[in-house]
Amino acid sequence: MPDLPLDAAAAAPLTHRQLSLFRDIMRHGSLSRAAAAGATSQPTLSRELARLEQLLGFELFDRVRGRLRPTAQALALMQEVERSFIGLEHIALRAQELRTLGAARLRLACLPALAHALVPRALRQLAALQPQALVSVHPMESPWLEQALAAQRFDLGVGEASSAPDELASRLLLDCQEVAVLPSSHALCRKPRLELQDFAGQRFINLAPQDPYRQAIDRRFAEAGVQRLQYLETESAVAICAMVRQGLGLAIVNPLSALECAGPGLEVRALNASLPFHVRLLLPQVASPHPLRAALEQALQQAAQEIDSALAQTARR
Repeated sequence: MPDLPLDAAAAAPLTHRQLSLFRDIMRHGSLSRAAAAGATSQPTLSRELARLEQLLGFELFDRVRGRLRPTAQALALMQEVERSFIGLEHIALRAQELRTLGAARLRLACLPALAHALVPRALRQLAALQPQALVSVHPMESPWLEQALAAQRFDLGVGEASSAPDELASRLLLDCQEVAVLPSSHALCRKPRLELQDFAGQRFINLAPQDPYRQAIDRRFAEAGVQRLQYLETESAVAICAMVRQGLGLAIVNPLSALECAGPGLEVRALNASLPFHVRLLLPQVASPHPLRAALEQALQQAAQEIDSALAQTARR
């Protein structure tokens, strides 16, 4: 095969189509299968292959009894071509994300309890408006939650902290009270609301000792002079609800977890005692927020309103 003069080769650079046809031949192993896959004819593919070999100055395939066998140069070239096409596929994927307003995943950080309760409701609202939205949910405890948001590792967050770092804007989403959870078979289920004195002598399932809500609950019972039987404790409100459903005791937990877990075996009751529970939206102060951040903010507000209405019905029992 005669080589092209250097000036002729320089005047005829490789084209994306030539490399794409070469890739098809390498992947399918024959001209006929590559032609079918590329929606072209076998004679056209053969001519393009010959032109590519002439441009390169070396043969890409040995012809053995009518079959193509890649040369060592073809195998080496294929590695470079694959890297190029992988890059192009990533570019195409990013273009698709941009067309669906998802230039990057919307990153939401939240407390673990909110990932189980409030956030799924909000994501349902968001999916109704933006079904192609890419969202990544990261459960995280405080104060690491606030620190990560202040460092702009996430687009927005949902937490309970009453104060936020200067780098964050804070807005109240939900202002409510802790609630009692009881096994459905318990005698106290006959009461629409519970007093702290109703827990006297009852088996009580606690949050972990370092939990600020556990500490607030313990203070209220101490002030009321009420003694409980305290054998079980855990860091998870959802785990507490599961234990209550099994008849292991009573508990006081955040209302979001209680509502999500309520059902057969588990009853929720309002308390005639003030144990506030607040949920706040936390927004990093960035020049150009994610294009879907405002939509998720609205969805979180709608979800909070749903929960507020459900809690009002529980309080009216």
